[in-house]
Amino acid sequence: MRKLFLSVLLALIIAPTATLQAQARSETAVFAGGCFWCVESNFDKVKGVTETISGYAGGTLKNPTYENHEGYQEAEKITYDPDVVSYADLVAYFLRSTDVLDDGGQFCDRGNSYISVIFPMDDQQKQAAEKAVADAEKALGKKIVTPIRPFTTFTAAEDYHQNYYLGQNRVLTRFGWIKQADAYEDYRKACGRDARINQLWGKAAYTFGH
Repeated sequence: MRKLFLSVLLALIIAPTATLQAQARSETAVFAGGCFWCVESNFDKVKGVTETISGYAGGTLKNPTYENHEGYQEAEKITYDPDVVSYADLVAYFLRSTDVLDDGGQFCDRGNSYISVIFPMDDQQKQAAEKAVADAEKALGKKIVTPIRPFTTFTAAEDYHQNYYLGQNRVLTRFGWIKQADAYEDYRKACGRDARINQLWGKAAYTFGH
């Protein structure tokens, strides 16, 4: 009788956990939007996003690094729960957090490494991205230059780039030694990222302080 009781009790404990695990789903999105520190800091605030990884996408060079990632864009690999936030919503957030009229880089970061790109993982994501871009063009009233390119590879950046905007270590700047998180905020402000996004998108802007 005691064995039966313990078996039933164990089943009651395990069942809810197993159900929750079965219900949890995750999918991946990859966006390049200029400095990957900034893209990461934006998407970490989106409900339904469970992980962000800064890295390099779009190139062919083997083992890209921060010092040598020619042909790649700084990008963010985003893991999310599609039951909480859709891929289309993520694209909409992404577009409204970048300068979609600039095809030469993003804000003060110039060149191919910093252009904005949407990298759909499959046809379904591609169709959702195309619709999200069309909707954004209609809302903005201007042609969006951010390209949609097939996903090829993604390589995670060096550890010190991950969650850079939250770092508490002190780094040397022209203003002296300050906390990494403070240095990041100073960089973002100096680049005019949020000012430009607010100017471009108005109330629809998705910025660091959103």
